[in-house]
Amino acid sequence: MKILALELSSVQGSIAWLDGERDPFAVSFSNDRKHSGLFFENLQLTSQQFGAPDLIVVGLGPGSHAGVRIAVATAVGLRMASGAKLMGVPSICAIDAEAREYCAIGDARRHSYYFVRVSAGKLIDGPSLHSAGELEAKIRDGPLPVYASESLAQFPQAIVAFPSARRLGELARDQADEISDSQPLEPIYLREPHITTPKASRPSALIS
Repeated sequence: MKILALELSSVQGSIAWLDGERDPFAVSFSNDRKHSGLFFENLQLTSQQFGAPDLIVVGLGPGSHAGVRIAVATAVGLRMASGAKLMGVPSICAIDAEAREYCAIGDARRHSYYFVRVSAGKLIDGPSLHSAGELEAKIRDGPLPVYASESLAQFPQAIVAFPSARRLGELARDQADEISDSQPLEPIYLREPHITTPKASRPSALIS
């Protein structure tokens, strides 16, 4: 099976191509949420070199919502052109780490942090939201390594490591029997969207 993997949930984006027993191809690049030019340049080069995939797998986060949405929209477009199957995998299950089982944390904004526990490429706990104090108590002296895709001053024990498109592709290959095209690709949101209702404007004063 020819697999194209797209990962844009962190500051390091990556694209990978897996084809049977051949050595995987993977490329990493800076993922600026305001400029996705490097992603599309590398995707074009990958497509020119390898052609159309049988399966496209996308990292669903949590992380940069803009990056994940770009990856999902791109995958949907490529599917329409190639007829490939689609699969979404939580990005945090694909952190490029040596440990088979680990914890991952991240800044969820609004003075909160998320926590997950991953085993054999699958979520077994979380994502759950915690204050800094709650998370420190949760991971303090834990038996598992802790990873984060950015440096967190509050948690110096966390090892900085990024989700990997190559690892996404490997997980998709191992979980190929679980692929369902009927399941929509949705980014992982840590909380409900925060919507602010605009204040009613006052009527302009009449000029006599």
